[in-house]
Amino acid sequence: MPTGPTKATLSAERAGIVKKFGEASPRYWGLEAPGVQLRTAAHDAVALTFDCCGGHGGNRVDWDLLDFLERNDVAATFFLNYRWVHANRTAARRLIANPLFDVANHGSAHLPLSVSGRSAYGIAGTRDAGSCFDEVSINQEYLAGLMPKPPRYCRSGTAFFDDVAVEITRTMGLLPVGFSVNGDGGATFPAPTVAAQVSGAVAGDIVIAHANHPRGGTADGIKSAVPVLRRRGLKFLRLSDVAPAPASVPAPAAS
Repeated sequence: MPTGPTKATLSAERAGIVKKFGEASPRYWGLEAPGVQLRTAAHDAVALTFDCCGGHGGNRVDWDLLDFLERNDVAATFFLNYRWVHANRTAARRLIANPLFDVANHGSAHLPLSVSGRSAYGIAGTRDAGSCFDEVSINQEYLAGLMPKPPRYCRSGTAFFDDVAVEITRTMGLLPVGFSVNGDGGATFPAPTVAAQVSGAVAGDIVIAHANHPRGGTADGIKSAVPVLRRRGLKFLRLSDVAPAPASVPAPAAS
């Protein structure tokens, strides 16, 4: 079983993050902060990404979607939230074990990543550099204990970042990931809308959808869109195939 950093190491890393970024003032808040990967350079492929957000109303598993992706060799990246993994150990292990899929970090409490408590969609973000570190690191270390290698990508809850939170995430060795195509509107779109949105993707797009709302239209929409995209000559690749994460950059130690 993989082992992660000790509590002392994490404490030192947190202190270093707070020292470096604790007084920084963000200049951007939203879905397209500088340093967030919104698209890839792939000339013949689309990156399908699926969030599993967890918490009240978000702890289900869209088994129909997972079965479809596996049966049809559709590569994808799954952003798993700490709460969802705790509620769905079997599904999480299935995703981790399948080489078709990347597993990535979707935060611990599904919070927007901010250093000033900014909100998105009514969800209050992390309030400072230390809580931003905690939101990422708790889930990161938990997932690292389940995986052969730690996750390399991070999408915040709601996909909102400020520019300082982006730098914190990158300093922690993770690539912040957004999206260029909203595939299912936070699992609210009906299947025909999902199909239309995803079918319109072009090479290099990162599509966001959800794998934790089996009663929504995501699975049926994806089933319709995949053959359309393949007929257009597009492949499906994991983020690790098309968006290499930055090398880990240690946070400065607090003096």
